[in-house]
Amino acid sequence: MHPAIVELSRRRLIQLGAGGFGSLSFGSLLRAESAAGAFKSPSAIRSCILVFYYGGPSQLETYDPKPEGPSEVRGEFSPIATSAPGIFIGEHLPHMAKVMHHACIIRTMTHQARLHDSASIHALTGRPLAGPDRELFEPLPQETPSYGSVVAHLRGSSKHSVPFAALPYRFRNVHEVPCQGGGFLGRTYDPLEISQVFKQYRYSAEMIVPAEGVGPGRSSARRELLSLLDSSHLPGGDLPGLYRRAYELLDSREIAAAIDIRQESEITRDHYGYDREPVAPATPEDRPGAGLGREMRGQNLLLARRLVEAGVPFVNVYDFQQQGTNWDAHFGCCRQHREYLLPAADRGLAALVTDLEERGLLDSTLIVAMGEFGRTPHFNGSAGRDHWPDCYSALLIGGGVKGGTVHGKSDNLAAYPDRDPVTPGDLAATIFWRFGIDPATEIFDSLGRPHRVASGEPLRHLFRV
Repeated sequence: MHPAIVELSRRRLIQLGAGGFGSLSFGSLLRAESAAGAFKSPSAIRSCILVFYYGGPSQLETYDPKPEGPSEVRGEFSPIATSAPGIFIGEHLPHMAKVMHHACIIRTMTHQARLHDSASIHALTGRPLAGPDRELFEPLPQETPSYGSVVAHLRGSSKHSVPFAALPYRFRNVHEVPCQGGGFLGRTYDPLEISQVFKQYRYSAEMIVPAEGVGPGRSSARRELLSLLDSSHLPGGDLPGLYRRAYELLDSREIAAAIDIRQESEITRDHYGYDREPVAPATPEDRPGAGLGREMRGQNLLLARRLVEAGVPFVNVYDFQQQGTNWDAHFGCCRQHREYLLPAADRGLAALVTDLEERGLLDSTLIVAMGEFGRTPHFNGSAGRDHWPDCYSALLIGGGVKGGTVHGKSDNLAAYPDRDPVTPGDLAATIFWRFGIDPATEIFDSLGRPHRVASGEPLRHLFRV
């Protein structure tokens, strides 16, 4: 075997094969990423940013207040007017109130998964978890692919070979929740994972960092070898293709630059929000004062905008990582939303909307903001609200949506849809349709079994197309 082949890092090859942008087999790595049903549309969006509020925000404290309801339902907050006439939202969303003319509130999201893991799987794949509703106390392989994975599979790679990215971590309850990658499509369609560098107010993605000690000379020699392998008929199937994908990622200068949010102006970064507790930069490489006290929940959304601007079609942003530090307000629901949960979410999302609008990207970028479920209409004995998937709210912003609108109406307790319910399958169909993908398109698992990409129907009437 040529010594240069041996020289290629085993660790990075394993990462490619098992940790994203790899596959179930080397032979499928360069499989054509096309399928019947993907079609061109002059009004199709270029990108989607899905903001996932893990833990379940309360619909009553956010986008479906019930000021006329009984005190044990309506809570402590008052509704406030928004930039959309006749639409009122919770008082601790003042920044979002200013941009609601760009948004459609879906007030009747509904499904039957009452636990975080089952609900997250349904919310982020459009399909319910097979079997009983449950939390996962042991690892479970992902079956149905996530939305970004389906888009990557049907539309092919972006010009930077990064069709799908996720940040700033994978979220978990006991174990990583299996709804964040390629599922039966294979690890080829997992997202490029971008992580926060703790207390340094920056991000990194290991897949686009050259291996230590590999300079331009060695890299050039490897490319020459790759060219020879491409033109040969050596056994090993698509092994050269695996290396080609690795080099494409390493050559993604635009993506590497996008991840460095320190290139943004201080004014822009400030616009996305601050931490309550300032933390000094941890290393000398950060400019003095750069990122001082910044709220990384807001900076996550700034990074999502930079990735979209760099050409990444689908970006998932996970707001909170695991139990104990998320939207799961079983006690002190109003206090948690007022003091901790809403301020950063409100400011960051509103900043993303205005930033995309000012850059001319809002019409071509769909923002979906949602949790896996909502909260109970009545408070529990700890002034909290418990899990409630029967009726909750989600936002659609940009991407051709008719702004300043509300879809559906909940009952007087925000407990059940009064009219026009929307399932995760309908939301999945809407996302795919906006990308120009027919929701009836079939994709195939490793056994060749067909699966329709979405079980629901697109909400076409909510868009100006």
